[in-house]
Amino acid sequence: MTTDTPTLPSPTGRQSGIGRIVTASLVGTTVEWYDFFLYGSAAALVFNTAFFPSHDPLVGTLLAFATYAIGFLARPLGGLVFGHYGDRLGRKRLLVLSLLMMGAATFAMGLLPTYAVIGVAAPILLTLLRLIQGFALGGEWGGAVLIVSEHGGERHRGFWASWPQAGAPGGNLLATGVLAFLAAVQTDEAFLSWGWRIPFLLSGVLVVIGLWVRMSVSESPVFLQAQAKAQEEARAAGAKEQPPIVQVLRTGWREVLGAIGLRFGENISYYILTAFLLVYVTSHLELSKGLALNAVLIGSAIHFVTIPMWGALSDRIGRRAVTAVGAVGMAVWAFAFFALADTGSFALICVSVTIGLLFHGAMYGPQAAFVSELFDTRVRYSGAAIGSQLASIIAGGLAPLIAVALLNDAGSSTPVSIYLCAAAIVTATTAAVIRETRGRDLTVGIRSAER
Repeated sequence: MTTDTPTLPSPTGRQSGIGRIVTASLVGTTVEWYDFFLYGSAAALVFNTAFFPSHDPLVGTLLAFATYAIGFLARPLGGLVFGHYGDRLGRKRLLVLSLLMMGAATFAMGLLPTYAVIGVAAPILLTLLRLIQGFALGGEWGGAVLIVSEHGGERHRGFWASWPQAGAPGGNLLATGVLAFLAAVQTDEAFLSWGWRIPFLLSGVLVVIGLWVRMSVSESPVFLQAQAKAQEEARAAGAKEQPPIVQVLRTGWREVLGAIGLRFGENISYYILTAFLLVYVTSHLELSKGLALNAVLIGSAIHFVTIPMWGALSDRIGRRAVTAVGAVGMAVWAFAFFALADTGSFALICVSVTIGLLFHGAMYGPQAAFVSELFDTRVRYSGAAIGSQLASIIAGGLAPLIAVALLNDAGSSTPVSIYLCAAAIVTATTAAVIRETRGRDLTVGIRSAER
């Protein structure tokens, strides 16, 4: 059994212990989520006027969030492609490729001419780059959490695997922090004219750092063992092994549905608490974008620190229990969140975001280990990627768009609260009915373990 309690080594060392694996996954996912979330923040603050000009600010924002959602549509395709080759060729190669694709697309966004310069070609090119972002991120999540889960032992898998999850708030923290800094030191005119490009161009530097760390890790030993066994069995049987996607849909469709349910409320809540909040505070409450960005910044910092704590707690009391705490808490907080935001007080908006993200972290922290443990090694990348990315389409990808439309129609946050509450109930129900996976030996097949 792989040990899970080594020291955290330097990225330049030769040995690929769990510390380096965690570092490589965390750095890579932080960079990729920085790129992905940067688009969401820019859609709320810049792209609605730079690429989708309209006389009505909310209509422009709806159009900007429509392209934001398109990125999510590409994620299942990325999950299928990266999952297939990740289960055939290994986790590491695909993680390097996903980082390169994401970084190149984000850097190119920083060079794009706006609608005022090239007309309709601007939003078309922006949409194409967003599709590349979504495709790359669709393959990133599964590989990053699997390579950590498969290196770490079962006793502390929830803790170790939660660190790549912390890359999401880490990336959001970076993206929001850079935008908040620029908003503070620039005039609105300068920011809208050219300042917004700086965070996108900065992605090129971050990708180089991420690649340096990620290239230093070794392939998952659990994968290598399963790959050798599969090749031996195929030779003995004289038959060609079925593609991983066929296997997972034939024997693991219940697990795929479980992964979707676990992701549903978590995904919707995150994008409402972060991306939609920027629209709500600036367009509906007519407060400054700096106030909204700083509130998300503070909440994301606390979120980043607490996600591994939730992962560690799931090692003690189980994945289901911790997930249920987060989902039920979010269902209740959905109404308090907007009530506090409506006060217009910076302190109370920070409280609303931070507590909301704490409940989100309880769903998100155990999720990496939870979903990894649902599938057998031969189809784990495919199963995890398909389940998580299908949820991203119907949940996270549409969440800001639906929330803005509900706000625009009703003129109040009540329908958005109901939407958020209902999504959290879906995840709470899934946690109640799905099997517990804590402590599962990933080298043993699910059906074998159940006998």
